[in-house]
Amino acid sequence: MTHFSRNLISASIIALFAGMGAAQAQTDIKIAMQLEPPNLDPTGGAAEAIDSVVYLNIFEGLTRFASDGSIEPELAESWTISDDGLVYTFKLHDGVRFHDGTTFDAEDVKFSLDRARAEDSTNAQKQLFAQIADVTVVDPLTVQITLSQPNGALLFNLAWGDAVIVGPETAATNATAPVGTGPFRFVNWVQGDRVDLARNPDYWGPAPALETATFRFIPDPTAAFSAMMAGDINVFSGFPAPENLPQFEADPRFQVLVGSTEGETILAMNNKQAPFDNVLVRQAVAHAIDRQAIIDGAMFGYGTPIGTHFAPHNPDYIDLTAQSNYDPELSKQLLAEAGLPDGFTTTMKLPPPSYARRGGEIIAAQLRAVGIQTEITNVEWAQWLEEVFGSKNYGLTIVSHTEPFDIGIYANPEYYFQYDSQPFRDIMTELTATTDPVKRTELVQAAQRMIADDYVNGYLFQLAALTVAKAEVQGLWANAPVAANDLSAISWKQ
Repeated sequence: MTHFSRNLISASIIALFAGMGAAQAQTDIKIAMQLEPPNLDPTGGAAEAIDSVVYLNIFEGLTRFASDGSIEPELAESWTISDDGLVYTFKLHDGVRFHDGTTFDAEDVKFSLDRARAEDSTNAQKQLFAQIADVTVVDPLTVQITLSQPNGALLFNLAWGDAVIVGPETAATNATAPVGTGPFRFVNWVQGDRVDLARNPDYWGPAPALETATFRFIPDPTAAFSAMMAGDINVFSGFPAPENLPQFEADPRFQVLVGSTEGETILAMNNKQAPFDNVLVRQAVAHAIDRQAIIDGAMFGYGTPIGTHFAPHNPDYIDLTAQSNYDPELSKQLLAEAGLPDGFTTTMKLPPPSYARRGGEIIAAQLRAVGIQTEITNVEWAQWLEEVFGSKNYGLTIVSHTEPFDIGIYANPEYYFQYDSQPFRDIMTELTATTDPVKRTELVQAAQRMIADDYVNGYLFQLAALTVAKAEVQGLWANAPVAANDLSAISWKQ
């Protein structure tokens, strides 16, 4: 009797611990971000916060960015390229469905790419599709893209969030009710608070470990710290209070990931608004800025100084920081040469991120020291997109451009900083048509030098990827080659 009871008790204990282990196999996640997306359609908005929620989760493209920045197949199973580099033939995965149950096929690829490159397209990165001359449906699982000239970056361009594939049935409503082919489907958006996602049971690829995910939006750095410490959230992507990172690093409940991003943080200048239409004034602004003081004061040392619009971790990057070194006396001389010996007054509109709000105060003091007065206005993200990005109603602003290899935005004179240079456009046109790696490097470096020589913007620093998470969360991206929180890679340690 005693022997039987002991075995029974042992079995009960084993069952109890097994049950506890099963209970700890968490399948939900709460991820916080500082910025709320203005909409949920990556093909119809410029805000990186859109991709941070939906890219790789709800929406997919023919190709995708991996965590190391490389390009991988996604909805395209494989492809071939013609000898002249003009025709790309994509073989699509079979059995893929959109979240509304409709079948994904080559017609959807044609619809999406034709829509993105249409004359009336609202796609924020329409230039990605400029070399596409035709998109042809060969059969339901084969699509052919014909280019007007060779473009060695096509597979890269098709990996952007702006190039995801959407269905014609739901394209018009994706901004508020997104429907894609990804591993997670949209459930709910409580504006000002959160977006809820759930695992797609009919996903064509490997099933993710997570069943549900919630993205919460916490703009205030103090509130971000409190929510993380209280356990209200499991992950904070782009943690906005770098001064608190040592505290998290010392706490075994948490992990801190510090990586690189593609985010060139700039003091953007409106090149068509006086006095920034004068290169001497833009040069004066650049020399009035102490980059390291901004990195230390706004980012607590996290960030890499840059002297042009290019990521320092890219092999083709050239260090041009010395060309716009901190020299307030030179700044004053340049203002005098520009006919502004007493300086001038301008506006500075700052979006919510900490690097912008904190950095703006530091830059305002630095500019004040050379005679440039700034009227600071803190604006919400939607207001920034409307007034600065859309209407170009500003003098100065601070923003981080997180798209990969995006120096091509300087070829668009309608872009919000309104740099209009035919020589720069010629470089980018030649770059697009060039496949030789050595020649491409030469052209990329020439582009970097040109915008540095023209002092288009004040180049500040490369934004660090700062993530705080519960220690048990695994599969998070340390680096951010693109704005993404890939939920399909995330799981909880057992």
